[in-house]
Amino acid sequence: MGIERRHDPIEGSVAATPRDVLADTEWLRCVPSVALDLLAKQAVLHRMPSGSTLFEEAETPSFALLLVSGSVELIAVRGAEETLVEFVQAPDLLLPAAVLNNQPYLLRARVLHDARLVMIQAENFRDAVATDHALCLAVLACQAAQFRRQIKHVKNLQLRSAEERVGCYLMKLVQGAAPGTPVKLPLEKRLIASQLGITRETFSRTLQIIIRHGLRIEGEIVLIEDITAAQARFKLDPLVDGYEPMIPIQPKRN
Repeated sequence: MGIERRHDPIEGSVAATPRDVLADTEWLRCVPSVALDLLAKQAVLHRMPSGSTLFEEAETPSFALLLVSGSVELIAVRGAEETLVEFVQAPDLLLPAAVLNNQPYLLRARVLHDARLVMIQAENFRDAVATDHALCLAVLACQAAQFRRQIKHVKNLQLRSAEERVGCYLMKLVQGAAPGTPVKLPLEKRLIASQLGITRETFSRTLQIIIRHGLRIEGEIVLIEDITAAQARFKLDPLVDGYEPMIPIQPKRN
């Protein structure tokens, strides 16, 4: 699973309040002002540094968390063991199902790259979703995109070998780059390995194997040595590798 570049409503914006940020979030553009006002009521815009834990497994949400800049790891935990389930980039809601159902989180959330979030009171979030049709459709679109991302992730894990997973991950990274142009890995190798369902050691061994197919890693840099060979071996599938946009259904006008 590669890293997609998405619009960040904070970068380059003069938005300074939770209400401003909500109005500047692309997939909330069709939500009327009254619903945004309800969401912003008692909400706060908060910055969290890298390494901060946003919530733990089994914790019941007090806030709906809209990630507006930065990135977050969603992690499954068993004792001292952790495994990366998903790498979330702005703009996105963090596990909104737990907030909507007032149920415990199933994962731990930890900031990977410094993040800014709108923290919306959970009860206000549920009230606003229940009250406004356009907001309900927007949140539904968000959850639909999240669900489809997870289905694609499962397909990637179950239908591809470790070599194919690593190769396709790298092919997504280098898409559009000119031959010979270096591309930096977006995550630590241990995190990429965890995301691809393999150990750090298997990831390292696989990197040595895929050299014969035109892709080479030097430190944190991906180099394309033979794009034709790489494309022949590691064929990207839009039903596995494609980006999932959040596209709310437009409310019907009476």
